[in-house]
Parts: sequence; structure tokens; C-alpha cells
Amino acid sequence: MNIPRVWAPHAHQVDLDCQGERRPLKPLGDGWWSGGGPLTHGTDYAFLVDGEGPFPDPRSPWQPQGVHGPSRWLDHDRFTWHDTAWQAPPLASAVIQEIHVGTYTPEGTFEAIIPRLDHLRDLGITHVELMPVAAFPGRHGWGYDGVALFAPHAPYGGPEGLKRLVDACHGKGLAVLLDVVYNHLGPSGNYLGHFGPYFTDAYQTPWGQAVNLDRADSPQVRRFFLDNALHWLEHYHIDGLRIDAVHAIIDTSATHFLETLAEEVERLQARLGRHLTLIAESDLNDPRILRPRAVGGYGLDAQWNEDFHHALHAALTGERQGYYEDFGDLAHLSRAVTRGFCYAGDYSRYRRRHHGRSAADLPGHCFVGCLQNHDQIGNRAVGDRSSRLLSTGLLQVGAAIVLTAPFVPMLFQGEEWGAGTPFLYFTDHQEPELAEAVREGRRREFAAFGWDPEQVPDPQAPETFQRSRLEWDELDREPHRELLQWHRNLIHLRRHHPAFADDRLDRVTARGDEQARWWVMSRPGIVVACNLAPSGQRVPLTQQPGEILLASAPGVSLEAGGVQLPAESVVILEAPDSDPDCSLLSLPTLTPTPLPPAGEGLHTP
Repeated sequence: MNIPRVWAPHAHQVDLDCQGERRPLKPLGDGWWSGGGPLTHGTDYAFLVDGEGPFPDPRSPWQPQGVHGPSRWLDHDRFTWHDTAWQAPPLASAVIQEIHVGTYTPEGTFEAIIPRLDHLRDLGITHVELMPVAAFPGRHGWGYDGVALFAPHAPYGGPEGLKRLVDACHGKGLAVLLDVVYNHLGPSGNYLGHFGPYFTDAYQTPWGQAVNLDRADSPQVRRFFLDNALHWLEHYHIDGLRIDAVHAIIDTSATHFLETLAEEVERLQARLGRHLTLIAESDLNDPRILRPRAVGGYGLDAQWNEDFHHALHAALTGERQGYYEDFGDLAHLSRAVTRGFCYAGDYSRYRRRHHGRSAADLPGHCFVGCLQNHDQIGNRAVGDRSSRLLSTGLLQVGAAIVLTAPFVPMLFQGEEWGAGTPFLYFTDHQEPELAEAVREGRRREFAAFGWDPEQVPDPQAPETFQRSRLEWDELDREPHRELLQWHRNLIHLRRHHPAFADDRLDRVTARGDEQARWWVMSRPGIVVACNLAPSGQRVPLTQQPGEILLASAPGVSLEAGGVQLPAESVVILEAPDSDPDCSLLSLPTLTPTPLPPAGEGLHTP
């Protein structure tokens, strides 16, 4: 259907501006307006509401002139897909890499990622997760201030570029997840309020007006966001969505928005015949998000496990500021891997209240675990990655814990080789007052944590964005080559050893010694022993293990009742109840094998 239509329930008159020609629309009922004649692919158009405007279409599929310009009509059927037989791997077997399109390559476009897909496939990645790509103001940014939610960002390559990337990913066997933001919109280019009550003053979010999901005239607002989710999954063949900060999606309806979303995505999955996934980011530690709808849950597939990240980061770095105040003991890491959440009704010093609820009965694949992600790097004042905070040995320990834990592992772009580039917070607002507000707000935020405001990079400075780009030539140097091979070995082990098919949390045990700085996790079939101390030591084991499957450093030796580990190292051991065929795996036992020469499986620029 190529007749434009728009929802403007309180308007007296709505007109279509078609390349300068004004055409009146007719009311259809329920606040909808339509008419103005059919539009063809590539036609620019906009709407006027009671004489104000012209404004872009709230459901604009294409914004080639930016978020303040006219919309452009898009015929999705013009694109030729080559992924007819594609089926995404199940989330339980996933290894995810999170990618920011603008900094992943020097070009910063969808299509520029395509030559790098062999690197991801050879690493063992199964799912590529794109940070938000809905059109946002300026040329570059994180994407969480998107305003044209149906239109892929034009500087990235627009609709055609995104489709080409997804099609190429599927051709390489890679599923694609997309980060979407349904709790607020950005301040610049946000014209939804001119059309209808998309927002409410009844609630507030830290980032802007709250979305109206449960107040007067909310049914069509809910429909807007539901249709947006289905739009990405159907028209762009996206395999799943990561929903940003669901704790800021406030809905007091008897049927929560997330529950309705899960139900509609389930129906779309049945119609398309493709596996579709919904992953939440949540600060609530509430398993209701993950429980099936039949027992009162919302029915989402998984959520980011912030407790696991915080516990692991604090254990490795020793940081205790901010929310890390609640973490740091190895016992917190043990609680995360054995019951999902560290805080499951426990008292939180940081929040000064009890927090969370037990999720120990849920399977591990309901949680996405990581050592790094865009938030935990970019929300640091100078965007320093773990590679700037930890030794190579501790980076290897952290990677081993992420990739052997009973959760779905996720790596942030470049983490696999210990990228030295920061990932800073950057914006490109064109309005001087908004640019200054972001700049000063950033400085105030970190001054409260003791940072010198003058050392906080200016988000608006071009070099802040440019410094955040990955440097792919690092792959030719040490210790990056060694770290990359270590990640490859870990992922290979995870994908081929049968122990990792069992993600029941009640079958995981973990214990550590805070003073001696060692930690051991056992799962049916494997034991992961870590020495976090700066000197070698004997790590006691409760059972005599089998052979060494993988070790991060030479010098590991099995002893009666324990294992001798070098400083800041980790070993993965076969447990006595393993399948005997596991020993046939072609894995290095003590030291990482060298990378293949350039051109043999590793993409080099």
C-alpha cells in the first residue's frame, strides 16, 4: 500500500507536503488521516499538522537528508534477498559480538562491515548485535537518541546498506540482533509530539520524556512501538532485538507492553518460519521478564546479566566506586554463576535497599554475560577498555570465565584481540545549546565521581569519535595476536565440548579464596581454575580432574588434590564425569597455537 497515512488524533487538519505540493488528507477514524495520492519509491514527502510543519513522517522509512529533512518513500520489495533458507542458530548456542557501526571500520558504514565478516565467522561468533541504527541527529553518535525509529541512519548507508549487511551476515552463517530503544526518544529531531500524545508527564526517564504506554490515547502509541519491532524483524530480516533499559519502559497496564511484544513476535515467528529472539537490558533483577507468559511472566528470551559483569569486573580490577560498591568479593562471582543474579532479594549497599528476586530456576541461556559492553566502557570518563585496566594474563582469565560460564557469552568489538582504542561517548548535535548541555552534563557527571572535568573528553569534539574507531592493524602485533588466538580456542572449546550444552545453574558450583586470590568453577564435565594472584600458586580442587583441555600459560601441572597455576592464569580441565570422546578434540593443551598467516582465515586490512 503506497497511500500515506498518519496518526494525529487531536488535529483539525493534516496535509501532505509532496515535494512542495500541499495535498489535504482525509480523516479515517481513530485519529488516522490518509490520502494525497499514491507515492512511488524515492518520493520525498512530509506532513503539516494544523498548518505547522512540514514534519517528517513519524513512521518514515528513510531520512536521506537527516532527521530534520523530509521523509522518502521506500518500496521494500525492490531489494533482492538471498537468505531464503536462512535460520538463526538458537540463542543457547550463541556467541555474540556487539558492534557499533560507525566505529567498527574506518568508513563507518553498514557495507564496510561486510569484508570483516570472515573475521567474526573464523573467531566463532554466531550472532552480530548492532547498536541502535535508527536515524539520530548528526553524523555520528551512539544511537540511543534516535528519533526516526523506522529509518536506518543515512550516514551508515540507509535502508539499502542495512539490508546488504544483514543479507551478507546470513550468507556467512551469522545471525543479526538489533538494539532498539523504546523508553524515550532523543531531543533533536523528535517531532512526534506535534502529531499526538506519544509522551506523558506522568513518568520521567533519565534521558527524556517517558513514552505514553498506559495513559489516554495510548493504544496507538503502543501500536507504534510494536509495529517498529515487527518492522525490523520482517522488512530487514533481523533475527532478534535487544531492548534498551526496559526498567525505564513504564507501563501499569494489566498486560505490560513487553508481554504484548513477546506475543506478537511469537506470532510473526510462526508466520515467517524463522527463529526470532527478544533480549532485554534490565536493572531490575526481576525474573518476571524472562518467565513464560503462562505463569505470569513477560516471555522474553534473555536479558543482559549486569550482576555477572559487575562481579567479574570488580573481581579482576579491584574497582569499588559507584555500583561496584556492591561487588568485588569472589563470592559475588560465585553467586552470579550459580544463581543468575547476585542480588536476589539481598541488601544492596549501593541502592540502600533490598534488590532483586531469585532466578536460580531459569536456564543459563536466559542470561547474556560479558566482561565488556558499550555501556561499561563508554560510560567511563575516558572510555578505557579492560585492555587498559588489566594485564594480558587477567584479560585471558576474564575471557575464559565469560566463555565457560553457563550464560550466553558476548564480546564487545575488538575485545577478542584486546583492542587498545577507547570507546568514548560521542555526539554530533548541530544545535549549539544542546551540544553545550551534553558537554557540561558529561563533565558534571564525572566530577561527582572525582574526575577532573578538564580530563573528560568533549563528546562533541570530532577527535572523540575518531579515537573510538577500531585499529585493525593491531592484529599484526602482540599481545593482540595471542589474545585473538586465546579467544578462538575458548570459543572452539565451548562449541565442541558437550559440557557446555548443560546450562542448568543448579549443576554449577563455584568457590574461591579472597586472600589467596584463586577461584574455581565446576560444571558437569569441566572445571575452570583461575589464579588471579601476581605469583604462581597451587589451587585446591575438590576432585581429581582429567586432562588439561586449555590453559592460558605454560607451567600448569596437575597435583594430588589440586593444580599448580602460574601467576594470573587459567586452566580448563576435564572433569571425571566427562564424555570420553571429548579428549579427541583438536585443542591446544598448554599454550595458544599461533595464528594462521595472513590470508588463511584471518582478514587483514
